[in-house]
Amino acid sequence: MLTKLSAVAIAVTTGLLSYSVQAETSTSLQVTPDQAAATHKSIERIEVTGRQFNHYKVGTASGAMRGNIDLMDTPQSVAIIPDFVTDEQLAKNLSEVLVNDSSVTAGSEKWNRQVFSLRGFELDSGSSYLINGHQQWSHYVQPIETLQQVEVLKGPSSMLYGQSGPGGLINMVTKKPTYDTQFELGFDTDDQGSTRFQADAGGSINDAQTLRYRAVLVKQDSQYWRTYANTMGIDENNQERDRWLGFINLEYDITDDLLLSLKYDHTQDKTGIDRGGWLNSAGELVGGRDLIWDMPWAFTDNTITNKGGDLTYHINDNMQVKTGYNHQQFNRQRLDTSPNLCGKDSNKQNVCYEDPLTQGYFISPFDRYDDWQHETAYMDFTSQFNTAGIDHQLLLGGNLLKYYYGQLKDSGPKNQHVMPGVPVVNPGLDYHRDTTKYESDYKHYGFYLQDLISFNDSWQALVGTRYDEQKKDGEGNNSYAVSPKFGVIYSPTKNGSIYANYSQSFSPQGMVNNEDDVNNKMDLEPEYGTQYELGTKWELYDGSLLLTGAIFDITVSNVTVQQTLVTPVNGKTYITTQEGEQRHKGAEIGAQGQVADKWFVTGSMMYLNAEYSRPASDSLNGKTPIDAPELSANLWTRYEMTESFALNFGATYVGERYADSQNTITKDDYITVDLGAAYTMPVMGSDVSLRMNIRNLFDKEYLGGGGTTDVTVGQGRNVNLALEAKF
Repeated sequence: MLTKLSAVAIAVTTGLLSYSVQAETSTSLQVTPDQAAATHKSIERIEVTGRQFNHYKVGTASGAMRGNIDLMDTPQSVAIIPDFVTDEQLAKNLSEVLVNDSSVTAGSEKWNRQVFSLRGFELDSGSSYLINGHQQWSHYVQPIETLQQVEVLKGPSSMLYGQSGPGGLINMVTKKPTYDTQFELGFDTDDQGSTRFQADAGGSINDAQTLRYRAVLVKQDSQYWRTYANTMGIDENNQERDRWLGFINLEYDITDDLLLSLKYDHTQDKTGIDRGGWLNSAGELVGGRDLIWDMPWAFTDNTITNKGGDLTYHINDNMQVKTGYNHQQFNRQRLDTSPNLCGKDSNKQNVCYEDPLTQGYFISPFDRYDDWQHETAYMDFTSQFNTAGIDHQLLLGGNLLKYYYGQLKDSGPKNQHVMPGVPVVNPGLDYHRDTTKYESDYKHYGFYLQDLISFNDSWQALVGTRYDEQKKDGEGNNSYAVSPKFGVIYSPTKNGSIYANYSQSFSPQGMVNNEDDVNNKMDLEPEYGTQYELGTKWELYDGSLLLTGAIFDITVSNVTVQQTLVTPVNGKTYITTQEGEQRHKGAEIGAQGQVADKWFVTGSMMYLNAEYSRPASDSLNGKTPIDAPELSANLWTRYEMTESFALNFGATYVGERYADSQNTITKDDYITVDLGAAYTMPVMGSDVSLRMNIRNLFDKEYLGGGGTTDVTVGQGRNVNLALEAKF
């Protein structure tokens, strides 16, 4: 039975909308006389004096139209999450950032990576995540400390970015170099003993300010609250994580019209493995909330390096050429044990245990090395011109993606029977013993043309199309697609717009790569999606508050589905098929900005009706995908008691979700409440801020994303403290 609308969720949403209506006029920008007289080049550097105008609202999204076009001129639903909000929330990973948009739902977090769904469609780790418009391989926890904002581009975006899913894209925009010198030091900790140190510096390297930089350093040591069921010593009782990050961005004004930007970041991230909890047929956690079934010596060790640059040439005031390149090297060692309730008994018969605490469970250890490489490049030509009284913003470009994957693996005996509390010795596996390296690669390129046409102050139209081609070794593995996009914007007033769009998605699927899958190594056909969307955007109270709303209808064909087999086949526990069509219909509303002189808010809500649709003989006909709640909502507010002291309140609601593709196991809906407070004071000429946040204030027990064998167990009440100094 689908969950009913929670009374608390109704109250949160009603309060959000009512407070928006009662909002007072916000303060305005204060610009110094020297800034007002600056040249066009200097205008891009304007800084606000005194308290900032609006920390919560951002007016442009660089990823939505491949350029900094105002959201009001974008016929697409886009949510922007600025770093000011996530810094307030003491967010440590992308999951804690994306909780600010209810159209995004979290999936499994096993293997030190995070999975998300957007409008109910799972985002692909190779094509659905962008950094500054470049596709990234995202099998790791993204380093959010380098980000200026996160943009959630909703609906198919293949017209601009090629292969991508029907739900949309996540574009992460990195911090930019600054003209003036800045230096920030930060430290945060929690009640588990975790620590994180951050340094963020920027400024000009030369007196002419033509060479600028931005650098970020992070050292993080995390202690997690769940404990291992099989321990070999008190020091290995809890999962731990050790991470460090280095990031630098350089900008150089070669001439007044030519800008070179170079970027480099390196991440080293090692953590123990927690694949999540197991659910029984009643949807209850097997063995309790705090037990980790993986071995304490299992780990993932990720090393990620990104290096690249962008070159921008302003031909004149109305024409620009921009090109860029990025190379991502991602290497991972994963010493895993693959814990499972099902395996083979001493008689080699398939068996599944119901109580691992008394009956035990099975592990199949292996040591695996993965080598992913992503090379991306693009070139965009943009032009603004007028013909017959009609304004045009033209984009013409192309992009390229080269993908490589290599794997080495050393496997131990399968289906080893283990008992909780009984130590299991590390088998000493070593992937270097593998002499037959598995490799795969492909090239993907596309060309696109887009025109934003302004007929007058009230009517605009967006027309665009793209040709894509993906080439792989071997016959029959190439994919081709043409992805059109159409949009219309009607602006009845200067501060409001109503839009409609039609767009398509194209998502190659590669092959099944799972030894526990019946169809392992089977080539998959691309998935194709289409969307119809109708939405509206309004800027109220002198532009300080943005209200948005949208309804959408997305249909996808050739859907790829992995199902868990009730009865294993030849020792295989999964089967991957392409089950035909999937249709998601829904509605979203959002608010972001300043609702009173000292009160800021960001919040959203989504209603979703998602199901597989095929002939009645299809086993998934009428079923809802995993982790696609009918209703979800979020709210985060800031109230400034004084110029130095601010309070925060947050709430998140996630409705009932299914934990299996056959919809036999349901995860309950839940609400979590967060509180925060921050105090800023001058110390020796520097601003020092103290912050305390209490997450899950009422200690709600809940299940996060993931299926029956890898569900994320929600953490109870936890306290986070932070100290930041700005010099």
